[in-house]
Amino acid sequence: MSVTLFLLIFVVSMTVIGATIAMMMLSRTPRYRTEPQHLLQLFDRVLGGEASTNEWHTVIGYPVRHDQYLESVRRSAMRIMDEYGRLSQAATGGSLLSRAGREELTMLRDHLAAHMALDEGQREF
Repeated sequence: MSVTLFLLIFVVSMTVIGATIAMMMLSRTPRYRTEPQHLLQLFDRVLGGEASTNEWHTVIGYPVRHDQYLESVRRSAMRIMDEYGRLSQAATGGSLLSRAGREELTMLRDHLAAHMALDEGQREF
């Protein structure tokens, strides 16, 4: 009886372990893909004074490999933060960017929105 019970437990354990290993080997690594609307939402939140430093770095700190245009927008946003960022004031509830930085981010946001509208217009034809 004990040998049968041992073999049953051993077979069930090996089946569970084997299935787990097979699932891990066959599953793909999840990937985050930055889309234009993600950047627009972030820019709107920053301009509205609602975005946190962590939110900014989470979206802007992740490289965009699938779209060269979005990568250039992301790098421009990083440059704006490097030049006009006010992280110490953002920690106390202030804006992430100075007034000049918000003006540049507004221009970048409008340019991205126009690019998105142009892409949507071309898809319709």
